[in-house]
Amino acid sequence: MAVSVSRVLLISLISMVISAAIVHAKGRGHHGHRGKHLRHQNQNQSVQGGPVTYDGRSLIINGKRELMFSGAIHYTRSTPEMWPDLIKKAKHGGLNMIETYVFWNIHEPVQGQYNFEGNYDLVRFIKLVQEYKMYATIRLGPFIQAEWNHGGLPYWLREVPGVIFRSDSEAFKYHMEKYVQLIVNKLKEAKLFAPQGGPIVLAQIENEYNMVQLAYRELGNNYVRWAAAMAVQQNIGVPWVMCKQKDAPDPVINTCNGRQCGDTFMGPNKPYKPTLWTENWTAQYRVFGDPPSQRPVEDIAFAVARFFSKKGSLTNYYMYHGGTNFGRTSAIFTTTRYYDEAPLDEYGLPRDPKWSHLRDLHKALRLSRKSMLWGVPGVQKMSADTEVYFYEMPATDICAAFLTNNNLTTEATVSWRGQDYYLPPHSVSILPDCKTIVFNTQTIVAQHNSRNFVRSTVANNHKWMKYAEPIPSTLQVPVNNPTPLELYTLLKDTSDYAWYTTSLALNPQDLPRKESIQPVLRIASLGHALHLFVNGEYIGFGHGSHDEKSFVLEKPVHFKVGVNQITLLAMTLGLPDGGAYMEHRYAGPNLVIVLGLNTGTLDITKDGWGHQVGLNGEKLQVFTEEGSKQVQWDKTKGSAQGLTWYKTYFDAPEGNNPVAIRMTGMGKGMIWVNGKSIGRHWMSFLSPLGEPTQSEYHIPRSFIKPTQNLLVVLEEQPGKPKHIEILTVNRDTICSFITEYHPPNVKSWARQDSVFRPVLDVIRSSADIKCPDNKKVVAVEFASFGDPPAGSCGTYVLGKCNSPVSKEVVEQHCLGKSSCSVPIDRNLFFKNTTDGCPGIKKTLAFQVKCDI
Repeated sequence: MAVSVSRVLLISLISMVISAAIVHAKGRGHHGHRGKHLRHQNQNQSVQGGPVTYDGRSLIINGKRELMFSGAIHYTRSTPEMWPDLIKKAKHGGLNMIETYVFWNIHEPVQGQYNFEGNYDLVRFIKLVQEYKMYATIRLGPFIQAEWNHGGLPYWLREVPGVIFRSDSEAFKYHMEKYVQLIVNKLKEAKLFAPQGGPIVLAQIENEYNMVQLAYRELGNNYVRWAAAMAVQQNIGVPWVMCKQKDAPDPVINTCNGRQCGDTFMGPNKPYKPTLWTENWTAQYRVFGDPPSQRPVEDIAFAVARFFSKKGSLTNYYMYHGGTNFGRTSAIFTTTRYYDEAPLDEYGLPRDPKWSHLRDLHKALRLSRKSMLWGVPGVQKMSADTEVYFYEMPATDICAAFLTNNNLTTEATVSWRGQDYYLPPHSVSILPDCKTIVFNTQTIVAQHNSRNFVRSTVANNHKWMKYAEPIPSTLQVPVNNPTPLELYTLLKDTSDYAWYTTSLALNPQDLPRKESIQPVLRIASLGHALHLFVNGEYIGFGHGSHDEKSFVLEKPVHFKVGVNQITLLAMTLGLPDGGAYMEHRYAGPNLVIVLGLNTGTLDITKDGWGHQVGLNGEKLQVFTEEGSKQVQWDKTKGSAQGLTWYKTYFDAPEGNNPVAIRMTGMGKGMIWVNGKSIGRHWMSFLSPLGEPTQSEYHIPRSFIKPTQNLLVVLEEQPGKPKHIEILTVNRDTICSFITEYHPPNVKSWARQDSVFRPVLDVIRSSADIKCPDNKKVVAVEFASFGDPPAGSCGTYVLGKCNSPVSKEVVEQHCLGKSSCSVPIDRNLFFKNTTDGCPGIKKTLAFQVKCDI
């Protein structure tokens, strides 16, 4: 095997290098002779056939080097009905590439049984990318992590004899190669790889393997070499990458994942490989129990500009749209909402200024494209914190520069080539002609918006009914093993829930005689959560967390004389999605003892246990119209006991805005709409701030009928469904926040036939906004021209010194329009009034409401 692997890698390397060198030479000669008369290549990319290669500067597509602005959109985390809008918004955001993982465990949930339907239709998704004339990257894994259940690996793989995941294990390699061939052949049949005229120009094998490689020693080293060779043997005609893999074997490209790859990435492991960034984390994914967290767009923009200034040629925003972990697809303790703080939020709405500021960044970088891809790089250190990276094409006036201030708190002024430039703290200014600042990463000229959840006026006439899940005992679930079985092995990922039953016979002498003394049940579990029942009575709930899965549940109980039935409902919240030796992870109860008996502490772990997978409501599918008819539903009154199914009906909310359900009054469980699971809810696991990590849950419009939509909620804890609300979601609150010293918008310039020029006669700063979906400004809710207001979009508060006609000016420019531009002009705001604070830098901030 070692000989054949080396031979394959050597042949592939020679082929790749020769091909890249030929294209590079042709390209360099072509661009060198044409000089400034080079034709501008617009954003509408298309692949004309032929292999995709690379050199030390970038990928080479259609014989040309390319700058790639990519966004991760996972087809499994949205619906086919959402895909066109998501891709369109990504393209309007300045992207030319869409990246997605490929998810083994949803395509082959049962060995040999395949699913490529609905939102699992990979081919349909990639074809849509092609329709929008964008490139595509597929990340095959097959281990993908992605905060996805089991890291994308199907559960059945865990039970293959002798398997060791992600190592030089014959069993694992056999099934991995078979899966990779399945996906590659499916994409080849649809002619989706670039040499076939398709959009796929890049592919990934494995995923961040350096993170675990040392744990496998030589088995890990062998596996990396094998995986690279196996991938190259697929002959797809596009380069392969390995992310976070310093020793990626040729011709596979090693790439960076992280937040600051412009400063943390050591670069490709060979000089003839390009510098690529496969995961630029736009936020922090959430797990239940987390407080809110965000990554400011200023930091993302700084990192991207820094990366491209230092020979980077591809960044992939992970995520560009996070979406929803429908059903049971989320990884261990991960919330149903995924990367909601991405440029497109969970509902597919642009989150401004993150979406719009990055759009402007891509425009600025695209204006600098020719210099960056074909110019000679240089760097000039200006001070301890400031520096200039630049690219120039000899004997031409084509030049681009990146002026950087690395100091986190202090502004700077640099003098470069005879001109002074002001640099805010922690910022990069982009000069596509080495003279004119068209964009600064810290200075946002794009609009802001705020998300609104609006209670539907037609979808909240709920009449709740309930069905209590029966609590089994050893009479229904008899003893079948001496000890509690391991939970993952018992469930086989077919349900979150498993019943454990045992019985305990007590004599009068065993029970305490004092009322102040009560027996206590102590249950130690390896995770993830557990409900305790004694003689059919609900006793309590315990759970772990993402960081510490194991926990101990201790509750006082009222035992009776005679036989006591002890029932545990153990559960998982997704399977592990990372780390070494994933096939050796375990969960479930592993110690059960009774304290406080007169006869002393009693260990009942080995007293014999019964087991049953799943709930009765799951087996009957009471969340479907047909299944709901299989049980008796009763009217709800007040708060019902835990482990209750609730159902009601609702009509489709008004309008076309996205839909959400707010789970106020509920604890933990799952939600179905018309038989389709929208995921797990967990309101009772509060963050350190005292709030649920996630309160609203996405219901895709495509799940909803015009009337009589069946809503079913499995609630594990005592709940009050009357407080549940159906909401519509919008981002119709639009804001602008601009100072007198903000640069004009980057759209004020263009490059045509290599000539950089303004597109307007007068270039000046202005506050520009645009309503979504062809709506118009119906109200100006806030306006201030003076000192900066406190708060943010949706919560602005006036400062101390402002023009009294601020609102009037904004209304004159914007009211009744779908888009408007308000000049930053003191004469406009102080035309007939006195400026009360002439010595301060003025800020224009306003907030408008858009509607139809």
